[in-house]
Amino acid sequence: MANAIMVIFPYRYQQTWVFDDETVGLFKEPFVSGIPEMLDILVKDISHHNAGFRLLFSATAFPKFQTELIWIKEEFGGHWYCWQQQNLEGWLCPALFKYFTEPPQKISCKAESLYT
Repeated sequence: MANAIMVIFPYRYQQTWVFDDETVGLFKEPFVSGIPEMLDILVKDISHHNAGFRLLFSATAFPKFQTELIWIKEEFGGHWYCWQQQNLEGWLCPALFKYFTEPPQKISCKAESLYT
């Protein structure tokens, strides 16, 4: 059974957000097509965020989640999601299936500092 809340540690590499997750075989996996702009907003109040931050995410809401992305459609093997409060859309590539067996209708997420 998979975890209910997953965590990755995005960081800036060559002017974009990427993450590594050796448990699922991903290395410098880039965020593209609207997701980098969403991440920029999520981390705007986190100091030293370009060096990395903790991103918690789940198909179900959890205490103190920051935002919720709503599924829109499938395209190119990935899935488009909308952040309604910011009027933004972003595409999550097929790496989404490393974490979910099917695209969730909603993804709750929260960005946290790596430094306390």
